[in-house]
Amino acid sequence: MTRFSRLALFLTLAVLAAGAGIWFAQSRSRPASENQAPPALWQIVYPDPQGMNQSLAQWRGKPLVLNFWASWCAPCREEMPDFEIVRTQYRPAGVEIVGIAVDTPANVHAFLQRQPVAYPILIGEGAAHNLARALGNPQGALPYTIVVDRDGQIVMRHLGRLPRAALETVLHKIGS
Repeated sequence: MTRFSRLALFLTLAVLAAGAGIWFAQSRSRPASENQAPPALWQIVYPDPQGMNQSLAQWRGKPLVLNFWASWCAPCREEMPDFEIVRTQYRPAGVEIVGIAVDTPANVHAFLQRQPVAYPILIGEGAAHNLARALGNPQGALPYTIVVDRDGQIVMRHLGRLPRAALETVLHKIGS
């Protein structure tokens, strides 16, 4: 292989890698301002850690942050303190953050004993995994967060650890 061929191959691989990186970054956090939350979302009922069934409909009409997480997921655990801060900051404006565990009740209970969380937690187990996929997470990876505005529009989908500043920016934009 000549020097020129090696250089051409290197440049081609560099361009492909850069393109893949840009695609990956854009796919992790993309606004979805024209996406109406499916009506079935508001019919979903999951138990809370105390075993009481909670319907997502109780938060309809409010800015809502739905965070899909699991106790074994390190990035999920890392973003929880930020969610608590944002909830405290934006709760007077009606914002609610709800954690939906893609996990077993036993794991969620054990986790919450070690790291209590002030926002509502629901236990969705495998059904929550399917819901996350239906809401735009075809990979099924965690954590996965969506933000729904007062009108039921999904204004953000984010795969991976959600930086607090990014969440605050979205909540500020929707007038929370």
